[in-house]
Amino acid sequence: MGMGRRIDWYDDPAAPEVNSIKPSAGAFVRDEDGRVLLIRRDDNGNWSMPGGAMDPGESLTACAARETFEETGISVAITDLVGIWTDPLHRIEYTSDGEVRQEFTVIYAGRYLSGDPKPSKESLSVEWVDPEKVPSLQMDRSQRVRIDWALNKRWPHIDQINAST
Repeated sequence: MGMGRRIDWYDDPAAPEVNSIKPSAGAFVRDEDGRVLLIRRDDNGNWSMPGGAMDPGESLTACAARETFEETGISVAITDLVGIWTDPLHRIEYTSDGEVRQEFTVIYAGRYLSGDPKPSKESLSVEWVDPEKVPSLQMDRSQRVRIDWALNKRWPHIDQINAST
């Protein structure tokens, strides 16, 4: 697969039409000092929680744990549901193959088990980040909303968007 870019669109009439919906999972993980496990993505340079699309033959919780390990080198146990984000106004375009996904992400809480942060082919860097530093990081709106919810709100988040008729 060619190294294309990921482009996040939000409520933008110029956004390309959605041609894909893929269940994805991410993990909100904190260490004993309360820092949050974040990666800097290689496809757009943005910071985000680790995560990715579910593979055939796995559960969504297994996906969250696998993606976290693949992207960060950290093993986690999935312990709780932070929330579900399926906003049709958020579209994700992958320039390498023309895929345009509607957001469909479930964020789980993960408890640290073992490992040290190390980058992967999908992450430029992996760090335990102090929550107070999060606002200063380059980040897509969708990640900022999810991390803010994970840090400050009552779980789980459930989309409050009316069905279109």
